[in-house]
Amino acid sequence: MRRSISAQHGRAHRRLVAALTGLLALLSAVTATPASGESIPERGTAYMGIGIMAHDGITGSPDSTPPTTRTVQSEGVDVSSHQREVAWSTLWSSGVKWAYTKATEGTSYRNPYFEQQYGGAYDKGMIRGAYHFATPDSSSGTAQADYFVDHGGGWSGDGRTLPGALDIEWNPYGDSCYGKSESGMVTWIRDFLNRYRSRTGRAAVIYTSATWWASCTGDYTGFGSNPLWVARYASSVGELPAGWSSYTMWQYTSSGQTVGDHDKFNGTADNLRQFADD
Repeated sequence: MRRSISAQHGRAHRRLVAALTGLLALLSAVTATPASGESIPERGTAYMGIGIMAHDGITGSPDSTPPTTRTVQSEGVDVSSHQREVAWSTLWSSGVKWAYTKATEGTSYRNPYFEQQYGGAYDKGMIRGAYHFATPDSSSGTAQADYFVDHGGGWSGDGRTLPGALDIEWNPYGDSCYGKSESGMVTWIRDFLNRYRSRTGRAAVIYTSATWWASCTGDYTGFGSNPLWVARYASSVGELPAGWSSYTMWQYTSSGQTVGDHDKFNGTADNLRQFADD
């Protein structure tokens, strides 16, 4: 009888261990999978705003605001390899006057369509800039800033080139904060910004959302001197990330015509040219 009870206890213990092991595996899978529930994308395929819809959603309708409230804001777009060869003439005719192109990601990926996209916007008459998709889990901020500048992310004072932008947002490849603590993330961002400024003489634009900033930097307030590009798909820009009292650019929708991601520069066309030339 004792052997029978002991055997039953042993089987129950093994079942419990197996169940706990399965639960831990499930939790690990959830952590490593983007919030949208889709499979993890291939490294290099991320683009500006890839996690905004999944994590932040849409508040109201970005297109419900009467155009008269936006007449002083210049329309822009952001593109990556997903758009391939961009119809810049169509965008220009629709009122788009500036554009950012993804140049790099990490220290190993460069957008294969960069020349057509970056140069095409310029040739059409737009003011253009380049952005870097940050992957703080793969290498240092300093190394990624160097890679960005060396592969299209530099700046020239020609009045037509915008300062480079750091796209720091929800991680599409795993843990939302790239496995970093709040202080570790702040250090990584600071290293990138310092290196970019030392290489180009310009302060890099920071693209992010208020929710990611709160979650992954702990609402750090020390980068307010850098231009802010805020992501929020809504009819108003809403609360800004900690450290900023105003924004420079706003990504307000991912469902625009011709190119999905549309943006507003918080100022007139003259203000935009001045920002490019500063």
